[in-house]
Amino acid sequence: MVPKKIKGGVTAAKGFLASGIHAGVKPAPNLDLALVFSQAEGPIAGVFTKNQLAAAPVRVDRGKLQKGRGRAIIINSGNANACTGKQGLKDAKAMATSVAQQLRVSPATVYVGSTGIIGRPLPIRAITQALPHLVRRLRRSGHTEAAQAIMTTDTKPKEAAFQARIGKQIVTVGGMAKGSGMIHPDMATMLAFLTTDAAIDSESLQQALMKAVDRSFNCISVDGETSPNDMVLCLANGLAGNPIVKRGTTGLESFQRLLNEACLSLALQIGRDGEGCTKLVEIKVKGTKTNKEAKRVAHTIATSVLVKTALFGEDPNWGRVLAAIGRSAVPLSPNAIGLWFNNIPVVRAGVGIGPHVEKQAQRIMQRQHFTMTVALGKGPGVYRIWTTDLSYEYIKINASYPS
Repeated sequence: MVPKKIKGGVTAAKGFLASGIHAGVKPAPNLDLALVFSQAEGPIAGVFTKNQLAAAPVRVDRGKLQKGRGRAIIINSGNANACTGKQGLKDAKAMATSVAQQLRVSPATVYVGSTGIIGRPLPIRAITQALPHLVRRLRRSGHTEAAQAIMTTDTKPKEAAFQARIGKQIVTVGGMAKGSGMIHPDMATMLAFLTTDAAIDSESLQQALMKAVDRSFNCISVDGETSPNDMVLCLANGLAGNPIVKRGTTGLESFQRLLNEACLSLALQIGRDGEGCTKLVEIKVKGTKTNKEAKRVAHTIATSVLVKTALFGEDPNWGRVLAAIGRSAVPLSPNAIGLWFNNIPVVRAGVGIGPHVEKQAQRIMQRQHFTMTVALGKGPGVYRIWTTDLSYEYIKINASYPS
């Protein structure tokens, strides 16, 4: 069964509730505190930032993930609780403990996420005082306000939900994410929280999430930056009643497709909402000896400032793309390079075809979404990544936003 898109976000799956409120981390009336709660305990998986300055919530969650059980996730926006020393760790643990007391669950099953300004003490008192109200608001319809409460420079909430049949049962994966700037591959480069009513063992859930992240959140780049707070968590509760998904079962492939769809949907929503961007461009690289080589070329193009500004200027300056390919450190033959904007070829055998096709390419570049395809030979290597343009607005946003 092909995954079917449905409504409901992070509470689309059976047994999940959510809420979002203003707690005082950000100026009123902005929502800044979210809670996701499962009515049944289950396995949880996580993928975290590789930034060496990991924020306090990341460090706390990494430790809890060793036991692999989850029940709730508490997230604040407006303050990253990063580079805050021992007090930051204490505050992150206090968030989890206070939520656990309100929900009457084990603190070991409560995970924490934070996003916002780095280096400022977390207003933990405001957060803990707001928790009774946050818990009272938990409901099936609370998914959108929860998605709003985790936003920082985002212009819109990001939600996704998909269903598919595993065995005779309908299984759902839902989620929410935040991200607009500091978006780049090498983990997740934002915050994303996924829920599923699938019955699945911890090992299979962790492996499935890592694969899904690698094909989605690790395939978008806005500005080449990552934060100390990046994380993706996926909480399962088994309430769909399907045969347990685990290695060697037919259900694992179905669940992987389902999780891939949800993660990719959220990732592309982040890309489209990139700070100041006017375009989301898919870059496909093929013909290398290995996928790893194709990935390196794709990343080099996607993060090139000259390529990104050309995208903003709607200028089919293919020389910038070829220059990026040439400095990717991947062995290649210059006379084997081909480049297309959608189906319009602009470079063949390493040489530009001419002004007449460049005019056609320019019309393609005026669209909000299009594809650049790079061919480097006849090898089996392939990779795709999504990038955004770099606009005046990006500079304006980040010149006025404290890190």
